[in-house]
Amino acid sequence: MRVVLAEDLFLLRDGLVRLLEAYGFEIAAAVESGPELTRALAELQPDVAVVDVRLPPTNTDEGLQCALRARQERPGLPVLVLSQHVEQLYARELLADGSGGVGYLLKDRVFDADQFVDAVRRVAAGGTAMDPQVIQQLLSRRAADDRPLGNLTPREREVLELMAQGRSNAAIAAQLVVTERAIAKHTSNIFGKLGLAVSDDDNRRVLAVLAHLDRDR
Repeated sequence: MRVVLAEDLFLLRDGLVRLLEAYGFEIAAAVESGPELTRALAELQPDVAVVDVRLPPTNTDEGLQCALRARQERPGLPVLVLSQHVEQLYARELLADGSGGVGYLLKDRVFDADQFVDAVRRVAAGGTAMDPQVIQQLLSRRAADDRPLGNLTPREREVLELMAQGRSNAAIAAQLVVTERAIAKHTSNIFGKLGLAVSDDDNRRVLAVLAHLDRDR
């Protein structure tokens, strides 16, 4: 699996390269600036891009903007964002096209190698890997003036947050220590209240939820 990595801090970039190579990934390129990322994504056609939001020369949103442009040129390009903060606007833009293969992790909440590697593999395979804090902030932003979200029960909101992270019904049931049948009922209620079509495909239902969170007000 070929990876293009964009991170401007040398020690972190070098550490990520070594980590991914140790787990069998091929590092097609490891770059430190926006222009380098743009060229690498266009020329190397990686299986997944792992990018920081802020890269030189602007040190604002250069990294994610490069990834978003590349995603427009190559729809569905798997992109995993690593950031120090929840950038809600950027998260919504990344999710707006409804394509699979997206992730948003917070650097200080990646606690072990297996967690990070699993997220890279999941995104590369077309799945979703969203940090719970990103999901919570997206939900909180919409809940204040979005009546359907406001109609969810506390348990339904808890299930929705886990669903939006990419968890299956079985995984949600295990975490909440309830039956899978109970989770199936909750997810059915959630989709009904949000006006979304029910799907048994884990990634499709995640994308449906995220598309709902991203829709115009």
